Amino acid sequence: MADIWLMRHGAYEGHRPGYHAPHEAALTQEGREQVRRSLPLPEGVTAIVTSPIPRARQTATLVSHLTGLPIVATSSLLAEWRAPSIVLGRTAETYPPAYRTWRARRLANPSLRCEDGESLTDLHTRARHCAAFLHHTAVRHGPLLAVSHTLLLGVLTHLQEGPASFVTAAKVPWRFAERRPLPGNSRVAPGMRRLN
Repeated sequence: MADIWLMRHGAYEGHRPGYHAPHEAALTQEGREQVRRSLPLPEGVTAIVTSPIPRARQTATLVSHLTGLPIVATSSLLAEWRAPSIVLGRTAETYPPAYRTWRARRLANPSLRCEDGESLTDLHTRARHCAAFLHHTAVRHGPLLAVSHTLLLGVLTHLQEGPASFVTAAKVPWRFAERRPLPGNSRVAPGMRRLN
């Protein structure tokens, strides 16, 4: 099975702790420098896949430009957890009551959604499909670099925890432009086999 490396995008406009960034937030100059400093890539990486959200796509494009590696796929499976619209552009001290209530109940009922947000079950299911997609793409293109976002990456690396992996992902954040290998024992979605 080909190696798969996971990478968080670089720093983006407006970032601060507890902040739910709008999708259009772009890489900053510091973010571009972080990406440059993250090179060289692990030996053998032959292709890049990315989230379509601009800060990840800009990171992948910069890595592609600096290394000559092709971006072979852009997939919404790699997008960040879909936070409800009511918290985009907000930090913890300004979260509305509906979101605070959802946070208090989310582990007891992981299928619960806050308005138009993604539930913990939804995110975990998407991450399982994403793992299958990454393995399939690595079979076709060789060792991969997958550029994504901190919560999705955290769930991907803790799939065995089920929907509660969201909590682990939030407690063990990824630094900007950090890379980690995708665990080889990641489970894939039911009915989807890993292609080795």
